[in-house]
Amino acid sequence: MTLLEIWRTPTAAAPMERVAAARLLAGRGLDGDRYALGGGTWAQYPDLEKQLTLIDRDDVAAVAAEVAVPLTPGDTRRNLVTAGVHLPSLVGRWFAVGDALLFGMKRCPPCAHLERLTGSRLVKAMVHRGGINAAVFGGAEIAEGDPVRAVTEEEAADRGAPVGPDRPVHRVVALPD
Repeated sequence: MTLLEIWRTPTAAAPMERVAAARLLAGRGLDGDRYALGGGTWAQYPDLEKQLTLIDRDDVAAVAAEVAVPLTPGDTRRNLVTAGVHLPSLVGRWFAVGDALLFGMKRCPPCAHLERLTGSRLVKAMVHRGGINAAVFGGAEIAEGDPVRAVTEEEAADRGAPVGPDRPVHRVVALPD
């Protein structure tokens, strides 16, 4: 389970830029990204739901094959691209990317905005392969190649994360069939 790519952009709708390393900021997201800077198309959503997005490389490849377009991970506008991680299983759980502590907030279905930016019909193909949104509770430097792993409640508590009744509440997103 590995972090393959890191993507960010400082403003909504601007092209994404791939970086080899970056800093995850507790309570904000990816340093230099539109949402950590207070902008982004979905900036009005709850803070914990918009800090960071993750998608799996194999899901991107499957969508590209299904819609027959040369879709790259950066085209999906997700921040982190992983391999070997079943991302939906991290929703409602603590996990780490490198030394950063995250919490899976919700699944991240695609939107018409993504279709407008790419010029491709992606929503239907990505509905169950859009990745997840996560909140950053423990900031750290991350880099391509870092491990991605589930974290126990005990480890999260030891790292200062809110647990028990103060634990974050994930949101279940109803996805169409």
